[in-house]
Amino acid sequence: MSRGGPAAAVRDPRLFEEFYRRHVDAVMRFVARRVDDPHTAADLTAEIFLAVLDSARSYRPHLGSETAWLYGIARNVVSSERRRVAREAERDLRFRGRRLLEADDIARIEDRLDAESPGRRALAALARLPEGERAVMELVAVDQLTVTEAAAALGIRQVTARVRLHRARKALREDAESRTAQAAPPAARTGFPGARTPDASLVYVTRGEA
Repeated sequence: MSRGGPAAAVRDPRLFEEFYRRHVDAVMRFVARRVDDPHTAADLTAEIFLAVLDSARSYRPHLGSETAWLYGIARNVVSSERRRVAREAERDLRFRGRRLLEADDIARIEDRLDAESPGRRALAALARLPEGERAVMELVAVDQLTVTEAAAALGIRQVTARVRLHRARKALREDAESRTAQAAPPAARTGFPGARTPDASLVYVTRGEA
């Protein structure tokens, strides 16, 4: 951890560079689980670190790690981008910053996007959950934060986070079982070979393996 945390890093270019290098891979993974375009991923990653400049004083070490705090910022940045795209769907927002990316940069980000495709499928499986439960489940099951860190990233109490996580996992398990029962051929329902397995994405997150 840098001396003084994010607040010190934004006052000292050398410390900020150390902070950036320490966390850029984790932030890029977070973004790559939510978008599938390398240019957008690069833009959002840069915006997240720009947002750190405005939010540095909000970091509280006793509430969680720097990574958990960054994920809270990242969620806001990604959500803002989604809202903007939805409002301005008729405009082409994908050319911003493309000239800044070299071919090697695009290839590297595309590799990261490919690596995080299971995470994107898992996030898609969470879309049916209420927003509060989905947010906790995303951070714990997909982004691998602890419940304490997820609560800090979302600005909620730990007990609230635990309740939402329990409800989310229960709902997903029931959904997976229901889908399996509905999709299975008659032989599967009578115990014969040929039964279908549950939706892999739902199992992925309910077991905490994302």
